[in-house]
Amino acid sequence: MSTETSAASPRGAGDPDVFVPSNRVTVTGAPAASTLGWTSWALFEWARNPYVILVTIYVFAPYFSTQVVGDPVRGQALLGDANKYAGLMIAILAPFAGAIADRSGRRKPWICCFILLMVPAMAALWFSVPGEGGIGVLPTLICIIVIAMCFEFGAVFHNSMLPHVAPATRIGFVSGLAISLGNVAGLLLMVSVLFLLALPGTVEWSWVPAEAWFGIDQERFEDARIVGPLTAAWLLLFALPLLLFTPDGAQGLGIRAAVREGLKEVRDTLRELPHYRNIATYLMARMIYNDGLVGILIFGGVYAAGIFGWGTVHMLLFGIFMSAAAAIGGYVGGWLDDRLGSKRAILLSVGGTSLLLCTGVSITPEEILFVFPYDAETATRLWQAPYFNTLPELLYFCNGLGFAMFVTSAFASSRTMMARISPPTMTTQFFGLYALSGTATAFLGPWMVGAMTAAFASQRVGYASLIILFVIGFIGMLFVREERATSHRDPR
Repeated sequence: MSTETSAASPRGAGDPDVFVPSNRVTVTGAPAASTLGWTSWALFEWARNPYVILVTIYVFAPYFSTQVVGDPVRGQALLGDANKYAGLMIAILAPFAGAIADRSGRRKPWICCFILLMVPAMAALWFSVPGEGGIGVLPTLICIIVIAMCFEFGAVFHNSMLPHVAPATRIGFVSGLAISLGNVAGLLLMVSVLFLLALPGTVEWSWVPAEAWFGIDQERFEDARIVGPLTAAWLLLFALPLLLFTPDGAQGLGIRAAVREGLKEVRDTLRELPHYRNIATYLMARMIYNDGLVGILIFGGVYAAGIFGWGTVHMLLFGIFMSAAAAIGGYVGGWLDDRLGSKRAILLSVGGTSLLLCTGVSITPEEILFVFPYDAETATRLWQAPYFNTLPELLYFCNGLGFAMFVTSAFASSRTMMARISPPTMTTQFFGLYALSGTATAFLGPWMVGAMTAAFASQRVGYASLIILFVIGFIGMLFVREERATSHRDPR
């Protein structure tokens, strides 16, 4: 394989295949978008990531598991099943969606369609209540499946825009900026929910309102349920900059022709995968370690709530600090990516996540690092505040800060790696395969956690099983080369 050279001049006369990035063109060789254009692209993460942070990780999922289902172990297993089914559907359809988009040319109409499907399902989570009177467990899980599918399909089209809008010299920065903005948005919303809806009436602090705003009833868990419609409204509002200011691809084939040609394109690409051996190796490695990263997002909050008995206020405080750390991780990860390269940044992030997972599951309310017992009844509280006042809770809390930084850095660098090595004429299709690599075995991580949790009746064992995926993915990345592929069908 040779690297793409059309985006800039070579470094030396005797080395024509070495790519030199430019701040005026993209890695595809086309003119880069304006600052407003690529910033608006990054801002789309600000619009959609709060759903992941508030619903999937820190607030709604733990509430659903512990209150709606009523059993943290069974709740973790059910969420694993829901994400397993969503992963299977995404794995089947995402590559075809990407190939169709490559032929139709435009991505933003597809993104708009997925937003319009997500928003009602997100808003419906408000009606998921314990006992009778709500939509019940099964409809809630169906909403979660629909949202997860639309979220990933939207990511295919959004991610595929990156190599066409970001300056070549700043592509890692732009990807990391998007991740950081997403976490800052989640942070702002969690702070608002905490101080305006969850804390009022529970603590006698002068700087906290005496009553929850908007008539929120905490006894009916409305402070947890509100995050569904809240993130839906947030998505609708802040998706507008992407739709208005980020340049889209030129109009290509009509929808029927795009579908026909797109399906043929996927078939031909799968046949030609030996030509794209390096990309295939990367996608296989990413497929495995990404399952672990997604598992952390799906089960991290559920695990903490079940093991330590944390409620909504605990989880909001935990999520606020984790999101701040994640925002830093996305920015630092993008900086490292531009300087060390995507491969080294990924290895650093995945390796760090593996070590912190081992540390995290070694801490429970009764022990530290597996071997040191802790008696909460006799131990002195670290402080008088009602939150995180035992040594195991504080250690787990601090461990989570590193977790958040490494996970977001891995996501940012993984996307940049795909943008660096995919053929410029096939970016959306390869980002469809990128989505496939993130979801083809996405059922495996949730299934493994759910099965291990149920088999051992232990959240700890189920959550710890994710370490297997990190180790395999890390080893696979060692065989990947950071170089751009050329299309097998391009005339050279």
